[in-house]
Amino acid sequence: ELVLRCLICGLSVLAAVLVGTDTQIKEIFTIQKKARFTDMKALVFLVAANGITAAYSLVQGVRCVVGMVRGSVLFSKPLALAIFSGDQALAYLNVAAVGAAAQSAAFAKLGQTKLQWMVICNMYGKFCNQIGEGIAVSLLVSICMVGLSCISAFGLFRLYGSNKAKNKSGW
Repeated sequence: ELVLRCLICGLSVLAAVLVGTDTQIKEIFTIQKKARFTDMKALVFLVAANGITAAYSLVQGVRCVVGMVRGSVLFSKPLALAIFSGDQALAYLNVAAVGAAAQSAAFAKLGQTKLQWMVICNMYGKFCNQIGEGIAVSLLVSICMVGLSCISAFGLFRLYGSNKAKNKSGW
């Protein structure tokens, strides 16, 4: 769990930096147009989701380290439920952010002729490539968060399952 949380934290920071720092200036005649991640609200959502995930993973990683130093593992049912709920919420948040960003990236890459939306990536190639890298890293974060949710679900349900086993064996 600790390794996965550290991996998620690092990848989330990387994705946020890749998308958040991406800019490209294109000069058309004498007018300069600057492409930034803030021009697409889905990318703003992706950066925010990755920032929240990095902070959450850092806090949970510290919790794991403190638990290891003290020699205690999981704990109480309310704490396990809170961790499971947080992991689930962030997994859903990341999947939604990646989906929205991928949809916007597809429109930027392919355009939409019926709506007369032009292909943006022909003009801002470097910008689109770096955004694509950020979305790919965010997809890895989403996959890791889903896996972490499964681990925290197992930890939660293990606590509930052990009480039933004790009650049955005591009869």
